[in-house]
Amino acid sequence: MTKLAVSIRVKGLVQGVGFRPYVYRQALAAGVKGWVNNDNRGVNILAEGEPEAIALFKAALIQELPPAAHIAELQEECHAVQNFSSFTIIPSRSQSDEITEVSPDIAVCEACLRDMKTQPHRIGYPFINCTNCGPRFTIIRALPYDRHQTTMDVFVMCETCRTEYESVTDRRFHAQPVACNHCGPIYQIHGHEVASSDIAKVVSAWLDEGKIIALKGLGGFHLLCDATNEQAVATLRQRKNREGKPMAVMMASLTEVEKAFELSDAERVALTSWRRPIVLIQNKLALAPSVSNGMHTTGIVLPYMPFHYQLFEHLNTAAIVLTSGNISDEPVVTGNDVASHDLASIADVVVSYNRAIHNRADDSVVMVVAGRERMIRRSRGYVPASLNVALRTEGIFAAGAELVNTFAIGKGSKVLLSQHIGDLKNAETLAFYEESFQRFSSLFRFEPQLAVCDLHPDYLSTTFAGSLGCRLETVQHHHAHLAACMAEHGLDEKVIGIAFDGTGLGTDNTIWGGEFMVCDLSGFERKFHLDPVPLPGGDKVTEEPWRTAVSYLYQYFGRAVFDQPPAFLQGIAVEKQAMILQAIDKKINCPLSSGAGRLFDAVAALTGICTHSSFHAEAPMRLEAAIQHGCRSKYLVETDGSRIVLMKLFYLILKDLRLGVDKGIIAAKFHNTLLSVILSLAKRLRADTGIQKVVLSGGTFQNRYLLLNSLTMLQEQGFAVYAHEKVPSNDGGIALGQMAIAAKRRTEFGA
Repeated sequence: MTKLAVSIRVKGLVQGVGFRPYVYRQALAAGVKGWVNNDNRGVNILAEGEPEAIALFKAALIQELPPAAHIAELQEECHAVQNFSSFTIIPSRSQSDEITEVSPDIAVCEACLRDMKTQPHRIGYPFINCTNCGPRFTIIRALPYDRHQTTMDVFVMCETCRTEYESVTDRRFHAQPVACNHCGPIYQIHGHEVASSDIAKVVSAWLDEGKIIALKGLGGFHLLCDATNEQAVATLRQRKNREGKPMAVMMASLTEVEKAFELSDAERVALTSWRRPIVLIQNKLALAPSVSNGMHTTGIVLPYMPFHYQLFEHLNTAAIVLTSGNISDEPVVTGNDVASHDLASIADVVVSYNRAIHNRADDSVVMVVAGRERMIRRSRGYVPASLNVALRTEGIFAAGAELVNTFAIGKGSKVLLSQHIGDLKNAETLAFYEESFQRFSSLFRFEPQLAVCDLHPDYLSTTFAGSLGCRLETVQHHHAHLAACMAEHGLDEKVIGIAFDGTGLGTDNTIWGGEFMVCDLSGFERKFHLDPVPLPGGDKVTEEPWRTAVSYLYQYFGRAVFDQPPAFLQGIAVEKQAMILQAIDKKINCPLSSGAGRLFDAVAALTGICTHSSFHAEAPMRLEAAIQHGCRSKYLVETDGSRIVLMKLFYLILKDLRLGVDKGIIAAKFHNTLLSVILSLAKRLRADTGIQKVVLSGGTFQNRYLLLNSLTMLQEQGFAVYAHEKVPSNDGGIALGQMAIAAKRRTEFGA
């Protein structure tokens, strides 16, 4: 029978995930000859054999992929038969400016955990990995993904590891971080002489004693303590200057998680996935009170490094706090010397290893709503996997927002979103932002041709975008929010967009954030918005939500409402209250805001649930946590033109407070009121425009109650509803929206 030969190019997440040995095994099984290799664009295959063998091989390629592999595109061409005698894996090549996917870091696999107990040269080795697991993005410096292009280049493989690395049939064939007890990285305890084999046991004993440990992870240092030891957790909070924000917890196993938390099937899938995100889960049994600090959920993550498993083999506790190892508001620490200096005031002991982290990456955070994983912080385990959009993104740089920043670069029709950068409010975080941009540009061969940024001129991200020397586009913040959700769902048409968040500069130079729009990727019309209110002190209101409550009451009811001061003002000096009213009267540092986040702040303060915030969005989070479920009542609001007037809402809340109505009921009624507004205005806009699709975006939709009930109510009324899954609804998703808008404008208007 006549032989066939085909060349196949595979694009997607196909490097660093065991794809070439997988292709090799499929070729042997099908009786196909030829070769496979990597280059910077993906994986190339030249397959030669009888037609039936070629067909069998091509079908097998997509049937049983390695766990982390993903095929985005297969390109096939006929090729001249060369009569190969075997199938081989040939050396990698680098050519053109096209790029392939870079694998995110992958949690250690079950096979490696077994090897850690049975392989003589890897007994107890805490850096064990194979082609199916281990560090990837955090150690890579350049493409193609080969050992000399990673921070493993300083470790010379021993003869045993080299044999595995070069054996096509071995699970560690071309596993770039491959190492063992004889040739790989090792842990050390700063200031202590402890044998490598005893470090996990010693550190576990210290944790059980109540000590705080700084431990180097995959993408940076963590701070650890016993999550059931209230004194240890409270001490960690005090030393880290982290008064109220909930802390993530690592638990020994899924079995242990199920003892303490209510788990859905989708949450089990998220917890056990190779990405190993932190998953926000409903509390059932309490850990130390200071862990969640009054919130109704806890962020839970399962072990993902071999050392984590070793710790739990010795620990008496099944739960340890695992919070970012950083000084407040600064990026997570990655360097050993920096950790010894900066974290010494927080941790009793610093534990590091001698392999460098090239790309910093915090833990990712997700929640599950309506059976779907919803991204809150996208970083380790997800970055730098690309997002495909149906637009040409090549050469576009999207700078992102100011808070919980990520940036994005465009390659072909892909968007490569950076890891979580943080709030761009200090020199350290800006330096991380600039460093990450340079590393993404180098890794993915990116040259900016067009930069797109937020409308706000004072954001550091805006300033950086302007410094690149290419054409600059600006995008309104909430249009970018909605476009991000549209881009991840492949929408390129007019939709009803509902954007709820804390802040974003509007085209009228006021602060927006409670927006109902009709928009597409090209532009938007602002149809309805929450009634604007002055924010006395500007950004100060995020720390003192009582200020916004005072502003709402003063706007709707005048000074008379303070003749008998509401209870939430107890403890706040009368002189300070008077100063706030004077500032509003004289319009001194009182920007107008329609932000939904500020409305949540005001209600949280008015009810006494949270008058002062110790971390971002604390007041809305505590208001949600207070909801008494089962309450279906709501308050009243009115519309006046495009304004959603909240006078009746505040009047009725004040009335309920005077009557002694439970705060949980008030919290529920407030949320139900917003749900009613969302539904009624969506229906009005559908009647006016005929549009059936509704897009929900903005940080306020991280509120489970609001998101779940919005989805349910709108779907019941026949709307097609889209909410974020792959990127955060908060400002961490803004860069994707900026990218989509800029790409669409370029397509329509040229560039």
